[in-house]
Amino acid sequence: MKNILFDFISKYVSLTEDEKNALLSLDLFHSVKKGTLLLKEGQNTKESYFVLKGCIRTYYLIDGEEKTTAFYTEMDVLTPQCVINKAPSEYFISCVEDSILSISNADMEIEINSKFPKFDIMCRKLSEQLLAKQQLDFDEFKTSSPEQRYLNLLQKRPDLVQRVPQHQLASFLGIKPQSLSRLRARISEKKN
Repeated sequence: MKNILFDFISKYVSLTEDEKNALLSLDLFHSVKKGTLLLKEGQNTKESYFVLKGCIRTYYLIDGEEKTTAFYTEMDVLTPQCVINKAPSEYFISCVEDSILSISNADMEIEINSKFPKFDIMCRKLSEQLLAKQQLDFDEFKTSSPEQRYLNLLQKRPDLVQRVPQHQLASFLGIKPQSLSRLRARISEKKN
């Protein structure tokens, strides 16, 4: 798992052996079971997540119904909004699959960034990329029909169709599970 993390970091900055050892000393790697709630609405946390293996999701509970907003799979990073604004979380984070996560916290990051300033540079670059990607994803979602959203998902993240329960996938697309079933049938008929 450490090689996966180091390969990811090397896309942004090169690490010396001392820097690698400093990261390894932090006990970053955690195996988490499917169904585990990493964060509940109303909780505070300082933890950020990097998915080495598996899938986690963010969702809101609105009138008793789960509204999925995102899935994070291998090589995805999630820093919950509540870490940044130091307020209780407005949403939940749970494991869709058994996962291996690198979990860091704000205190750890401050310590590492002070010892090794290049991590601060890496975090800034990564944050800029994530912000740009989220803006594009949001714009695409707002300007697409449910069918276009599903076709985009098939094109960009086809693994989710096999990995994620249909009701969570439907919620992510902004439709009901029954509508997703009809949509899939309609698309299948068009292909034949």
